[in-house]
Amino acid sequence: MKRIYITIVLALTAITVQAQVDRSIMPKSGPSPEINLKEAERFELKNGLKVLIVENHKLPRVSIQLRIDNPPILEGDKAGVSGLTASLLGNGSKSISKDDFNEEIDFLGARMNFGSQSAFASSLSKYFSRILELMADAAINPNFTQEEFDKEKAKMITGLKSQEKDVSAISNRAQMALAYGTDHPYGEFTTEKSVNNVTLADVKKFYRNYFVPANAYIIVIGDVNFKEAQKLVKKNFTPWTKATPPSFSYSEPTDVQYTQISFVDVPNAVQSEITVQNLVNLKMKDPDYLSALVANQILGGGGEGRLFLNLREDKGYTYGSYSRIGDDKYAPSRFSATAQVRNAVTDSSVVEILKEVDRIIKEPVSAEELKNTKAKYVGRFVLALERPETIARYALNIETEGLPKDFYKNYLERINAITIEDVQKASQKYFNSSNTRIVVTGKGSEVLENLEKVSFNGETIPVKYFDKYAASVEKPNYQAAIPDGTTVNTILEKYIEVIGGKEKLNAVASYLLLAEAEIQGMKLELDMKKTSKNQFMQNIKVGGNSMQKQVLDGDKGYAIAQGQRKELSADEIAKVKEESYPFPELNYLNSDVSLEGIEDVDGKKAYKLKINDNKAFFYDIETGLKLQEVQTQEVQGQQISSSIIYGDYKEVSGIMFPFALTQTVGPQTFNFIVKEIKVNEGVSDADFE
Repeated sequence: MKRIYITIVLALTAITVQAQVDRSIMPKSGPSPEINLKEAERFELKNGLKVLIVENHKLPRVSIQLRIDNPPILEGDKAGVSGLTASLLGNGSKSISKDDFNEEIDFLGARMNFGSQSAFASSLSKYFSRILELMADAAINPNFTQEEFDKEKAKMITGLKSQEKDVSAISNRAQMALAYGTDHPYGEFTTEKSVNNVTLADVKKFYRNYFVPANAYIIVIGDVNFKEAQKLVKKNFTPWTKATPPSFSYSEPTDVQYTQISFVDVPNAVQSEITVQNLVNLKMKDPDYLSALVANQILGGGGEGRLFLNLREDKGYTYGSYSRIGDDKYAPSRFSATAQVRNAVTDSSVVEILKEVDRIIKEPVSAEELKNTKAKYVGRFVLALERPETIARYALNIETEGLPKDFYKNYLERINAITIEDVQKASQKYFNSSNTRIVVTGKGSEVLENLEKVSFNGETIPVKYFDKYAASVEKPNYQAAIPDGTTVNTILEKYIEVIGGKEKLNAVASYLLLAEAEIQGMKLELDMKKTSKNQFMQNIKVGGNSMQKQVLDGDKGYAIAQGQRKELSADEIAKVKEESYPFPELNYLNSDVSLEGIEDVDGKKAYKLKINDNKAFFYDIETGLKLQEVQTQEVQGQQISSSIIYGDYKEVSGIMFPFALTQTVGPQTFNFIVKEIKVNEGVSDADFE
């Protein structure tokens, strides 16, 4: 009976309390959670190496981070030497071979990697002493060999060549070079020529000069005992020879005097890369540092940012538009607002980005925006504390950035104290819409006419022209005259003749193509089969598993994406049929294909043939070979452009086929290398079931 009575009392109490709560009033926020960041214990070796150790016994793991906090280094005509140094460090040491070194790390279930002035390792804490020993050995006694140097140099050059047509890579290079100048460490860039200037002796010299303990820090986080860790660090890193890196000066970068567009013409671009940028002098120790971060987050820090909501959600111009602001104690950093957009809306996108930057400078943000942004920072900060890398970074920042010891303990309190006025002041100080540089990288023949008409706040924005390496050039000329007698048929007939002739092409009943590309360290495989009977199969695999497959067999077909099968509609079947022809040019003769003019494709003059409203082919004026194919299609309400650049033609069964296929779809670029082509073999009806 007593138990029943207590239950009734509790229920009545709950009802009474509920009746007293006004649900229409938002509950007041509680105090910021208390952040208990354990301070790092610190000591220093006689060679200048500073050591920070944070004990954390929650998990039996440990991480070790080595960071050399040198000022920016100008590499000049040997740009790439730091990258080569990074790739050679960690390949064993003078006492242990590369293979044995990597095998032991794998056996211990550990991770270890090196940069040109850094290193990182993590393992179970029971292997801490050995992992620290291996890291120290590889760092202090690197095994620089001519054989490994030659391999890494060849890989770097191959990587640079693969970026020659990459619009994003060209845009990033231009942004930095134009912001800082090519005689500044942040503005210089690596080229095939500069890499070829680098010798093994240069790598060794760079290592001796800059991989030194004077500005070096080691941060150990995890399940370790301070005294034992101290003893091990002293044992392994005391042999590191004391040295100070050389110092030098470089030019001080400045913003442009007035807002202007810096245009880089990339004829193979299927979309434009836009960056609105200006220099900022922001350091972590500045009183308004956190206010600047919050202002940037509201403007373009993510999917809820103003740029994203405007250019993607409202206008449908892009996959996403974002902004970022950097901090740097050694040199000015950058504020940048970016977007990758369709050619047709390049000019409009520039205006919309400028409008959003201008608006956050001139108008206070809303209380709701500020509240949501603070909540996001709180969530990110608390979650980040679970990662040892975060704790290491915080400890290092306090040491290297001149921050107060309680900077991170009071982080949330300082975030929550930021006002609307603080955000506007930071926006006015660090963002710019009056003398900003707008870097646009894209296809000039399609975007320049409208781009040159862009005006903002009542003034037309002038356009200046640069090449892919940020050197000033004259305005591109797209008015090349088409030679007399040139028609769609003469262009197609030349192409058909050059690759093998009508007789050989008509004799092709089927062909099979196998190609490979690499994306984010994973192998991408392309398997394509076509026949003259309206049969088509394309299968894209990642790690041997089919990710996307499309099949056509006459008047029926289907597509499979991530395990989901979908039957093709009548319109989709018609489009795939067009792709299924082994050599579609045979069908374009005497058709309604139109000759649109002459354009530049990868440095070559090419005839542009408009196949239909959504597709265009480009043929080399000189050789007659097909250089590029561009298509536009609507996906989820957005117009998406894709292109394929053809190169490295080789003969198979008397017919010339391209063995290099650079495919760009939206922001992604895939460099496929054809491994095998078979003509009239290796294909059966079973492939299209």
